[in-house]
Amino acid sequence: MAVRTAEDYRGQLRALLPPGPAWDRELNPQVDALLAAAAQELAREDLRVADLLTESEPDTVRELVPDWERVMKLPDPCLGESPTFDDRQLAVRRRLVEVGGQTPAYFVELAFSLGYTQARVVEHRAPRFGRSRFGAAHFGTWTAQFMWTLETGPRLRLGRRFGASYWGQRFGMNPSGALECVIRRSAPAHTLEFIQYG
Repeated sequence: MAVRTAEDYRGQLRALLPPGPAWDRELNPQVDALLAAAAQELAREDLRVADLLTESEPDTVRELVPDWERVMKLPDPCLGESPTFDDRQLAVRRRLVEVGGQTPAYFVELAFSLGYTQARVVEHRAPRFGRSRFGAAHFGTWTAQFMWTLETGPRLRLGRRFGASYWGQRFGMNPSGALECVIRRSAPAHTLEFIQYG
């Protein structure tokens, strides 16, 4: 959407004036001042309409995050008592577009959205006739068929560091509590999940 400036509106308002001596700029200079004031207000409203379109998208929302949170029953308790603004914004996006799932790819995507870019899921094997080999160690017990491990890889891609963090944020912080809460909440009820940090 193209945002018009005050000068654009001023020219448009001037072109819309009816003919006659009452609207002549030379005979009545107050008309031009009135058009300039109206053009400023119209340009400001045009800018706010563009902002409203931006705020209606969950990818670009900034000002209306509290309203989105109220509608979506956020902030997420997994993010803690005082989540950062970026985490709140990400939670709004996730709540709106997330459909859920039980596949390993879904849990890798959850970890990726929380900053663990090299996460992977390891599913444990249960002994099966014809698949187990003599001498193969660590293939698990019957309950292993319901176990899986999320290996996170290295720490968060957006780690807290000097010059890139805001005032009051702890350095070296690795907020893994949010990952554990989100994974455990989304995991199927019959499974037993483990998280291994890199």
